[in-house]
Amino acid sequence: MLRRLSRYSGLVAALAIGLALSLAAIDVAEARRASGGFGSRGSRTFDTPSVTRTAPSDASPINRTMTQQNSAQPQRNAGQQQAQRPGLFGGFGRTLFGGLLLGGLFGMLLGGGFGGMMGFLGMLLQIALIVGLGMLLMRFLANRRQSSAYAAGGNMQREAYAGAGGNKPGFQIPSMGSGTAATARTTKPVTQDIQLSPADLDRFEALLSEIQSAYGREDYPTLRRLSTPEAMSYLAEELGDNATNGVRNTVSDVKLLQGDISEAWREGPVEYATLAMRYSSIDALVDRTTGKVVDGDAVNPSETVELWTFVRKSGGDWLLSAIQSA
Repeated sequence: MLRRLSRYSGLVAALAIGLALSLAAIDVAEARRASGGFGSRGSRTFDTPSVTRTAPSDASPINRTMTQQNSAQPQRNAGQQQAQRPGLFGGFGRTLFGGLLLGGLFGMLLGGGFGGMMGFLGMLLQIALIVGLGMLLMRFLANRRQSSAYAAGGNMQREAYAGAGGNKPGFQIPSMGSGTAATARTTKPVTQDIQLSPADLDRFEALLSEIQSAYGREDYPTLRRLSTPEAMSYLAEELGDNATNGVRNTVSDVKLLQGDISEAWREGPVEYATLAMRYSSIDALVDRTTGKVVDGDAVNPSETVELWTFVRKSGGDWLLSAIQSA
């Protein structure tokens, strides 16, 4: 037995190391996606901005926002999830079978195998038993779901009859989350495309430089004056993380190299403008104590392509509302 264990110990160790590396790769990928866009684009927050010459590929989605996503889509998804019933090896059945199969494989590696001394015939008998139990379990659960659905349908029919001419009054106050109020929440507000003036474009270029420079100086009052409260909260969060890590993000010599209007629209009294901007800047992370460069280049400029969204109310000033990487 000890010889068998030593024979397969290398294989088991390799499988364990491969699993650990795959989990680490997933964590790194999740971390990269979490650093995407932030802020709000009004009703278009979860829509992909139109591509431009400056940003010919899709922008990263906004994954940090206070905007509530349209509830119509989650409701459709919930209906689809109810309609798609798991099959024989779905849900609990798949987990049970997978666990037993994995246990059998490790048993084979360690010398026991499926069924021990019964060999291949024992393995087939065990698999047949597992399949039979899984089918019985799935049929039992399906019958329970079907009975619940019939009961719910009967209750709905009885309530509809009572509301039409039974004991309940014909007119009722809709409950929370139903009626016309819910329909209004799931409907996007009407938007209207607008034209931007050369003065607006000049202001966007100035805001790019002012906000980046204020970010590099950790100038909270200026950032608060030039951005919405939501965008400011995310900028302050990033600056706070830098301080916690003992670094500072220095940004200087910001120059707009190319810019395109992706979208410009109005929602009621509020106007939005999303622009793709390619700019150069001297951007580096430095140690807060020693001033040593931790990441980036503190001498040579680098180029960046991002999509910035600005917002203003009628007669007001443009404010930074969202930033997405391209």
